[in-house]
Amino acid sequence: MSQIKVMLIDDELEFTSIFSERLILRNFDVIAVNKVEDAFTKLRETLPDVILLDLKMPGMNGIEMLKIMRRFDPTIEIIIITGHALGLDKEEAVSMGAFDRLLKPLDINEVIKTIEQAYKKKNLEQRFLKNNTL
Repeated sequence: MSQIKVMLIDDELEFTSIFSERLILRNFDVIAVNKVEDAFTKLRETLPDVILLDLKMPGMNGIEMLKIMRRFDPTIEIIIITGHALGLDKEEAVSMGAFDRLLKPLDINEVIKTIEQAYKKKNLEQRFLKNNTL
């Protein structure tokens, strides 16, 4: 499997620093951002395969960001991360276009498994679209 490009978007500097390092050590290509405006700039520059998106961001909530990112590139898989179990359940997140919703504190093995599943789904969808447009 090729290196998966992951964008981690969370306003908690310490969290993004530590968690992105943990993902890098597991051979992921990680772009970490802490501000909404930086997230959209990096999205245009790097086109990640999977996004880990915090639900609560200053200036714009994760659901609004998810909708904009989906319009920008519907093939990017977005995993909502939140520390608030009551804020958004998995079914709600998926119905809004997320691949999944994970609760903080994040379990690295669960995150890796979810990222890999999202990446496989993205690749299958891209191959399907490619085969049906030929």
